[in-house]
Amino acid sequence: MSTPNGFPQHSRACVSQSMEGGAVQDLQAKKAGKAAKKEAGGNVALPTERPVSVGTPVSETLKLLPEELKANMKIKSITPRPPRKPRLERAASLDEKSWRRWRRFRTSQESLTDPNDTSSSNGSLQEASPSPPNRSRASPCHPCCQQDSLHSSPDASEASLVGKSRGGTSDLGKRASEISSAFGGLLRGKAFAGGKPRLSQIMPARPLPPMELNVASHTLRTANRIDSDCLDYRHYSQHKFGRVSSSLSDTRLHGNGMVYDNCSTDSMKSTFSLLTPIRAKDVRSRSYLEGSLMASGALLGAEELSRYFPDRNIGIFVATWNMQGQKELPVNLDDFLLPTDPDYAQDMYVIGVQEGCPDRREWEIRLQETLGPHYVLLYSAAHGVLYMSVFIRRDLIWFCSEVEYATVTTRIVSQIKTKGALGICFTFFGTSFLFITSHFTSGDSKVNERKLDYNKTIQALTLPKNVPDTNPYRSSSSDVTTRFDEVFWFGDFNFRLNKDRETVDSILNQNPDTDVSKLLMYDQLTSEMSRGSIFKGFQEAAIHFRPSYKFDIGKDSYDTTSKQRTPSYTDRVVFRSRYKDDIQAVKYSSCPVIKTSDHRPVFALFRVKVRPGRDNIPLAAGQFDRELYLMGIKRRITRELQKRREQKDQKSSSICSIS
Repeated sequence: MSTPNGFPQHSRACVSQSMEGGAVQDLQAKKAGKAAKKEAGGNVALPTERPVSVGTPVSETLKLLPEELKANMKIKSITPRPPRKPRLERAASLDEKSWRRWRRFRTSQESLTDPNDTSSSNGSLQEASPSPPNRSRASPCHPCCQQDSLHSSPDASEASLVGKSRGGTSDLGKRASEISSAFGGLLRGKAFAGGKPRLSQIMPARPLPPMELNVASHTLRTANRIDSDCLDYRHYSQHKFGRVSSSLSDTRLHGNGMVYDNCSTDSMKSTFSLLTPIRAKDVRSRSYLEGSLMASGALLGAEELSRYFPDRNIGIFVATWNMQGQKELPVNLDDFLLPTDPDYAQDMYVIGVQEGCPDRREWEIRLQETLGPHYVLLYSAAHGVLYMSVFIRRDLIWFCSEVEYATVTTRIVSQIKTKGALGICFTFFGTSFLFITSHFTSGDSKVNERKLDYNKTIQALTLPKNVPDTNPYRSSSSDVTTRFDEVFWFGDFNFRLNKDRETVDSILNQNPDTDVSKLLMYDQLTSEMSRGSIFKGFQEAAIHFRPSYKFDIGKDSYDTTSKQRTPSYTDRVVFRSRYKDDIQAVKYSSCPVIKTSDHRPVFALFRVKVRPGRDNIPLAAGQFDRELYLMGIKRRITRELQKRREQKDQKSSSICSIS
């Protein structure tokens, strides 16, 4: 292969390396001569020193060697031909340049990874043809095209020669004989003839452990679950796009040995995005207005549900709190909404409030500020001072139906609606949800009135309205809770403990921890539910917290006023499901750090099974309270900046006193 000036590429490399080799040998010979002269007292005649230029031919370089070496060597002088006038070539495009750089990199990699090739990487770049016989046929044209000694001989011989040059005349003679034998063998064509130097292959002492055929990262394969209909993406891209581009395409990945299976390619084929790629034919056949339960590409179908929830379970946070109408809100709601026991936040947050604060909007802003930008307010409703807010992860708002709500007033005459019920319902994928928050009649002995409140609520709550029932065959027109798959009922039910204050205090003092089983023996709600007179078909998680009512505001002590009300479990969360074991209670507790009311907030964490649905229901289409979202995020940022500013001012205003 010739360069643009007509000079053989291999010959030019050999000549340049021969010149460099002569200069190196000249320096070594001068060092050896100085050492020999110093030891022998000047009895040995050494060649005169003179500078060696880069362009000095081999014959001039050999004059610097000792006379003994000259006697044993016969080297023809080599005068390289002057370079020809360079020819103009067509300018290469960016793709061609990148391909050439990649090709040179691949060639050097192959030479480095060849188990039988121990020469330097420069040799691989000097190859003009893929086979060694072609290189040997080009050698008669120029003697310098033979493999030069510096390039072909191992590095160990150079190191040994340098080390021996520091000896006396005997060492110098040995060195000269070694160099002459190397040159003689080179000129006779016997040293490393026919190719590159070969070393014996190094075999491991013991057998290597078996390597797994699929070496792609498990995390890379499972970071994004790819649709089964997209598995032929690699073959499709090869036939469709043809030429390999300069980007990191699937063909390059497989060719470079970076990817060894289709799963890894599929996980990277969406331009390094975690979003699952969608094929054009799937978009054409996809319909968001109608679809079957198992249809491919259905918005609420099984395929989409498995992508977001592989185990088809979602986490729901349900909380109730009687705020006692206090204007002052807690400084921090993290301990209430984000307890430290679970490692992860939930997918849905539903908060019901009784006797809510006068500024309902401020309460919702505080909730949004606490939950942060990952959650949006799907819906909120109010019935007098009964509030309910439903927050959901922003990624999941597309899988919700329209949200509906209804209210019930349990008092006959009430200008201020403090007692009653508020219900919110919607369908998530194919599972219908109903959330009810209530405030029943208060009083220690008014158990029957509370049961009447319950019966009136289940009969008068007119839900659902437009969203179809997922299983109408198991519904009842006289009970709203039978018309939904999953029902959560929470609020201030006002059921008390049928025991005097002294007995309850003695039990609480005997068991300062969480053993409250003796107190639950006197609980009115537990007794009525066991009889089936209220909350039919509902369950309640095990209670391991102290009574949530009634506390002195701002303190941990129960009522110390003249009324001396008995501590009770008035705030509760119960649940029911159409299907057995669909709802699993994970945690059921109270929040004792919030002390702005005479009630402590009570919350529960659930794992709820979700089923796929059909697209022929009225969808919310991603609707949420955008204004509240922006206000909550702004408030969150402002508070953080204010906190940092206060910390900075506190550090700068600190005064060191010296005693």
